[in-house]
Amino acid sequence: MANHDDLKDERVPLCLHWSVEKVADWIEEIGFPYYRECITRNLVDGKRLIHIDSSHLPKIGITDFEHIKLIAKCIRDMLEIEDPDWHRSISKPPRENLGMYLEMKSGTGERRDERTYKKFLANTTDAKWQPPLANHCLILPH
Repeated sequence: MANHDDLKDERVPLCLHWSVEKVADWIEEIGFPYYRECITRNLVDGKRLIHIDSSHLPKIGITDFEHIKLIAKCIRDMLEIEDPDWHRSISKPPRENLGMYLEMKSGTGERRDERTYKKFLANTTDAKWQPPLANHCLILPH
């Protein structure tokens, strides 16, 4: 049974819990009714929507480049996740906590269904970035 505590947490986008039909309704609402079948045929629900970006849209039948850019932007805005930054330094944190949680939550299974954003934040210390300490002895003075 799924844990619906995230429905009460306003930090978590409600679209995470959308059905395939609700995602298809949303694609129509943003101006693309002709892509409804692409959504329903590929069973894109709220959890699968998390993984849909500009590289995935052509795989489900959305191939117009201008439409791809707009739909991908609408998905990022709705999920409240950051835009991809291709010039980002590798020394910076890889992504925000919400993005990492949504990625983790997008899978299936009882353990993932029971996970909430509140629990994720409580159980994740500095979720953004913890560099490996495998070589820490090599940098300490002797």
